[in-house]
Amino acid sequence: MNPTQYYVSVLKDYATFDGRARRAEYWYFALFSTIASILLAILGGILKFPLLSNLYSLAVFLPSIGVGIRRMHDVEKSGWFLLIPFYNLYLLCIEGTRGPNSYGADPKAM
Repeated sequence: MNPTQYYVSVLKDYATFDGRARRAEYWYFALFSTIASILLAILGGILKFPLLSNLYSLAVFLPSIGVGIRRMHDVEKSGWFLLIPFYNLYLLCIEGTRGPNSYGADPKAM
């Protein structure tokens, strides 16, 4: 899958909290969101509209939570584990469960 397709797929599934998300899907979404936010902050500074980046952040807030929860499901954890500092970063970085788990089919096998 193309890296930009991961970003678009997360936006399409913006309110999907069930299922699983691969590491690539999560991290490409985080990367492109960070880049977009920085570019919009620069553009907002040029246009004297500093809230431009904040509006983008608000727009991708729900998709960010959704992909984070699906990423936790990929490592066989509840979405609530996103709230645990440092441990959640570890869980976001490790490989997901191979094969189906209690949250759904393996996204790598699809």
